[in-house]
Amino acid sequence: MNTNYLFLTIFLAVAIIFPLIPLAIAWAWARLFSPPKPGHEKLASYECGIDSTGPAQVQFQSHYYLYALVFLVFDVETIFLMPFAAAFLKLEFSAFLTLMVFLLLLVEGLVWAWAKGILAWK
Repeated sequence: MNTNYLFLTIFLAVAIIFPLIPLAIAWAWARLFSPPKPGHEKLASYECGIDSTGPAQVQFQSHYYLYALVFLVFDVETIFLMPFAAAFLKLEFSAFLTLMVFLLLLVEGLVWAWAKGILAWK
């Protein structure tokens, strides 16, 4: 057997066994030392001494998350523009075309988000 394959085999074995050992220990600990979980009273949700009413799941307004996601996308994209701006005069024409395609896609995404009403704060 080639030493490269031996190294790869050992590496894969360690990569598989290493995370499984803590999981096996945690499973054994939970099975041996955890108290039994009695019925309805133990499993009932409890918050600040008040019995819960209504469903546990609350609907959130998704447009806040869309607004934040669009902000993050455009914020990260402006960071990608910084190397081009720093070396703009030294760039070749192909790099300039790549930058223009990148900016076109960025502006297209902005126009799409604006047309869909994602940027309108409600």
